[in-house]
Amino acid sequence: MISRIWHGWTTRENADAYEKLLRTEIFVGIAKRGIQGYRGIHLLRRDVQDGTEFVTIMWFDSFEDVRAFAGEDHEVAVVPPKARELLSRFDDRSAHYEVVVGQG
Repeated sequence: MISRIWHGWTTRENADAYEKLLRTEIFVGIAKRGIQGYRGIHLLRRDVQDGTEFVTIMWFDSFEDVRAFAGEDHEVAVVPPKARELLSRFDDRSAHYEVVVGQG
């Protein structure tokens, strides 16, 4: 299992709109792509000194499945234009980890 982790930051004023965009459009669109090996996404949110930080954690069966989502350079951040309009800054690249222990 591969975990893809990415961070983005908004102003507090844009935080609710950004979360709504993620929940109602972006995450739904990812699921509709039907990417083999895509196992879901978690969204984390917290207020920080200069706004609101969001973290997405996506789950894939393999790096091949990550490439089916992100492209050959699988570390490049996938940030749609509507999201870019609401973000004040974001990671240009995502980090990937092999999951060695999972409990649930």
